Amino acid sequence: MSRIGKHPVPVPKGVTAKVEGNKVHIKGPKGELERTLHPEMKVTFKDDQILVERPSDEANHKALHGLSRTLVANMVEGTAKGFQKTLELVGVGYKAEKRPYGLQLALGFSHAIEYKAPKGITLSAPQPTQIVIDGADKEIVGQVAAEIRSLRPPEPYKGKGVKYLGEQIRRKAGKAGGK
Repeated sequence: MSRIGKHPVPVPKGVTAKVEGNKVHIKGPKGELERTLHPEMKVTFKDDQILVERPSDEANHKALHGLSRTLVANMVEGTAKGFQKTLELVGVGYKAEKRPYGLQLALGFSHAIEYKAPKGITLSAPQPTQIVIDGADKEIVGQVAAEIRSLRPPEPYKGKGVKYLGEQIRRKAGKAGGK
C-alpha cells in the first residue's frame, strides 16, 4: 500500500469539495481548482475527507495512488491557504517593478523585460530586488518562478542573476592570475 496514498485528505472549514467520477472540483477562499485524475483511480468524498483508492497492487497503480492523493492534497491546501514563492534579484541595477499586467524587470540587458502574470497568479515586488509569487495552484506558482528565474539564471562567478530566496549558488574561482 502506498504510504502517502492511503491517508485521507481532510477538507478544512470554508473549503467545499465536489467529486464526480474521477474529476475533483475544490473551491475555497483563495480560489477554485479543478482536476481530472487518472481514470483507474477511485476518488470518494465523505465526512469532510477525500479518499483515493487504487484498483490493484501493480507498480503503476501504486505510483498513481500516491501521486493522485498528493495532487488532491495540494488542491485543498492551495484553495485554503495558497502557495507562495520568493525570488531575489542579485546584481547592480537589477530590479523589478509591479505593473498592471505583471512585472517589468531590469536584468542587465539593453531592454526591460515585461512578464505577464498567468490567470490566478499574483506577482508583487515588495522591494526592488525581491519578487513574490502568490497563487492557489502549486504547479503554476512553481512554473512562474522557474520562468522568471530562467530569464537570467544566477552565474557561478559573481552570483548575479535571479535566484530563489535562500538558494545557495556554488561559486567558482576566477582566473588564476599572473606569474
